[in-house]
Amino acid sequence: MTEITLKIDGMTCQHCVMSAKKAVDSVSGVSSSDVSIGSAKVTYDENSADREAIVSAIQNAGYKVFE
Repeated sequence: MTEITLKIDGMTCQHCVMSAKKAVDSVSGVSSSDVSIGSAKVTYDENSADREAIVSAIQNAGYKVFE
């Protein structure tokens, strides 16, 4: 398992947090996520998912991820 912490811009409320969490959790291979305003800590199986897929899911939900 791999754990990453991402900085996220554009989240301003609990609805944003839930939207980003739903996006992260939809990525196959993600085993857990802890999303709060401004960041996400994600644990995933590197054989099933990768950082780029997680970042892409967050961006598709309408938020910006800082590298």
